[in-house]
Amino acid sequence: MDIATRVYNHQWKIDPIVRSLIDTDFYKLLMCQSVHRNHPTTQVTFQLINRAAHIPLARLIDEGELREQLDHVRTLTLSRGESTWMRGNMFYGKRAMFTPAFMEWFENLRLPPYHLERVGDQYELTFEGAWPEVMLWEIPALAVLMELRSRATLRDMGRFELEVLYARAMTRTWDKALALRDLPGLKLADFGTRRRHSFLWQDWCVQAMVEGLGDAFVGTSNCLIAKNRDLEAIGTNAHELPMIYAALAKDDAALAQAPYDVLADWQEEHSGNLRIILPDTYGTEGFLRDAPDWLAGWTGIRVDSGDPVEGAETAIRWWQERGEDPREKMVIFSDGLDVEEIKRLHGLFADRVRVSFGWGTLLTNDFRGLAPNDGLAPFSLVCKAVAAEGQPTVKLSDNPAKAMGPESEVERYKRVFGVGDQVEREVVV
Repeated sequence: MDIATRVYNHQWKIDPIVRSLIDTDFYKLLMCQSVHRNHPTTQVTFQLINRAAHIPLARLIDEGELREQLDHVRTLTLSRGESTWMRGNMFYGKRAMFTPAFMEWFENLRLPPYHLERVGDQYELTFEGAWPEVMLWEIPALAVLMELRSRATLRDMGRFELEVLYARAMTRTWDKALALRDLPGLKLADFGTRRRHSFLWQDWCVQAMVEGLGDAFVGTSNCLIAKNRDLEAIGTNAHELPMIYAALAKDDAALAQAPYDVLADWQEEHSGNLRIILPDTYGTEGFLRDAPDWLAGWTGIRVDSGDPVEGAETAIRWWQERGEDPREKMVIFSDGLDVEEIKRLHGLFADRVRVSFGWGTLLTNDFRGLAPNDGLAPFSLVCKAVAAEGQPTVKLSDNPAKAMGPESEVERYKRVFGVGDQVEREVVV
């Protein structure tokens, strides 16, 4: 694939940004099935949140182009081949991961309407409706915004300038693979769909990792790329589930129980490597302190905010206190990773737990310093559930820079979950 020539000749018009309903993260489909079963009519609101306010998206991205791409996403339906892949493929050693009832619903789905409004130099983009439908907007909405920003930067570049840009980016990505390939026992997956430079670039990066890392590259979170490249689709669950379960809680006691109710529902559906705990939505320390004993038997923990070393050490201590052998458990690191951090964490923990890495934005969107005015540098853009049945959602995180929700509710959640002082860390992506 000559990406530079394709960009130059067609100004991207040949390529819709989102090509398929399964051009999304695998965990989204797994969570969607759980939500479809347990909360099919719950009404939610998702909203775009630009954590990097210095990036003026509404000045960079034409509103007409944005609407064109979002409207295109609403035309997408599951193809026969995609349905066959979901119904018949082996995921995590299990066939028929997706039930006939869910597949029948998904095969007839078109995404619901969106609301778009320009507010100053930013866009206000929201999605409202039934939870199973609205949640599937998150990944395509982010992919559209990120790629339109890339296109805006690339539009005025000449053919040779584009060729040099992509050659440098390819060299950088390949050098990353070479720097990691000799780490003994490395297990690494692509988690970079939501803030990728473009679909074509994510696909190229995945192919580079397949060749450069061999068996150390265990798969991709992107379902369409996994299908097309015959790779493992990787993913479990995310903060969305406890955030909405918590918003639906009727009182403080139900609120305190909500994160464990999420995982009880999850355990009814899944086993093995799909039983990965994401403990940081309302603080890892408190979550593990109050966790029921049955959670200690789960396969592993994903560390997605705060100090990753502290997070892994906390998990190891918790397993030891619950009589579990940490060497049989998995720790998945997934927050702001790049080569040096992967090497550091691998060196610290590879002989103590089963270590794995979900490598996101700095795999699929590392163009730092390669474009004029650093106009392709990645930034932190998210699309989060902000309300459920009219009640605001809250996320505390292990990093207060990632916290969200009304101030009064944030304070209530801190009290209920026993969250004390936290150390703020820079949010890179």
